[in-house]
Amino acid sequence: MKDEDFELVEGSGNIFRDFGDPEADLKQAKAILAARIIAVLDERGLSVRKAAKKTGFAAADFSRIRNANLGRFTLDRMMRMIGALDDHLRVTIHIGLRAEDRATTAKAGTGPR
Repeated sequence: MKDEDFELVEGSGNIFRDFGDPEADLKQAKAILAARIIAVLDERGLSVRKAAKKTGFAAADFSRIRNANLGRFTLDRMMRMIGALDDHLRVTIHIGLRAEDRATTAKAGTGPR
């Protein structure tokens, strides 16, 4: 294959948005939390059953997260799960314009003053 057979496209940092998913930001947030939950389980050597016993959440919930089956979870439930696993973690949510929207707003002169 030749180099000209490919077009390099820079992503937005959110694969769900790049593919036009209407719930892109929510799905990205859930994916980030799921990755952190999985990391904590792995770091501590916790099986889904041990995690369930420690947190009071069902083993099936941890199994779903490990399998990236996140449709049944709300964002707040996942935040409670990570908090129950590790009370030293802090979850923060930043609300603001996306980088591409900040650039458009700055060009138009309609940004914050």
